[in-house]
Amino acid sequence: MKKKLALLLSVLSVVMMLGACGATDPTTVDYNGVTYDQLYEESLSLGTALADASEEDVETELMYLHSNYGEEAALYISLCEKWLSAMEVSGEFVDLAEDGFTVTKSGKTLTTDLILVFEERNVVFQLVYNYHNMELTGVTINPVYSFGEKMATAGMNTLISISIVFTVLIIISLLISCFKIFPYLEAKKKEKEAALRAANKPEAPVVAQVETTEEQLVDDTELVAVIAAAIAAYEGTSTDGFVVRSIRRR
Repeated sequence: MKKKLALLLSVLSVVMMLGACGATDPTTVDYNGVTYDQLYEESLSLGTALADASEEDVETELMYLHSNYGEEAALYISLCEKWLSAMEVSGEFVDLAEDGFTVTKSGKTLTTDLILVFEERNVVFQLVYNYHNMELTGVTINPVYSFGEKMATAGMNTLISISIVFTVLIIISLLISCFKIFPYLEAKKKEKEAALRAANKPEAPVVAQVETTEEQLVDDTELVAVIAAAIAAYEGTSTDGFVVRSIRRR
């Protein structure tokens, strides 16, 4: 048991020694022909040049790049725009942060981070390089927010998201409730159409009744004449001597 424990401790010691030997000082690394100091100087020159310039100077430079170079200066246009946005929440430049420069290689990309100290908060000035040819491909300027500020922003975003969801649900509920009104409106429309048709329908039954009554009167007159003629023939007199006043039908 003691031998196994000693062997395990020996292995751990060797691993720790190898890890210590493998830790390389980043200031001595050759980054595809570019030294640590060169990367630091490039990041520092760009960062301090912007920090020393006033907001009006940066805006003037931005207008000049837009009007004279356009897409050819897209990287530097983006740099000026991001700088102005960061300054709105960071205040005036104060100084460089102590030990505030790092170099990170990840795959085919190499990034440098320079921390600048401002009145309101620190700002991370990041340059992105293509490690194959060490060409500058991107610039990022990120204000550093405190934990409380991040939580407040997250809470506000959550509140806005919940408000949007509830608003959409309310709108959907109103639309669904409107579907119940459509059958009612359709029924009312049909009632109005039916009433209008009934009002415009000709009174055919009344005319038919009048015609039937007139026909009955004509038939009764003929019947009276026939009865009167029959009585006169029976009595051997003329129809002028009597009047048929009523006819009782059986």
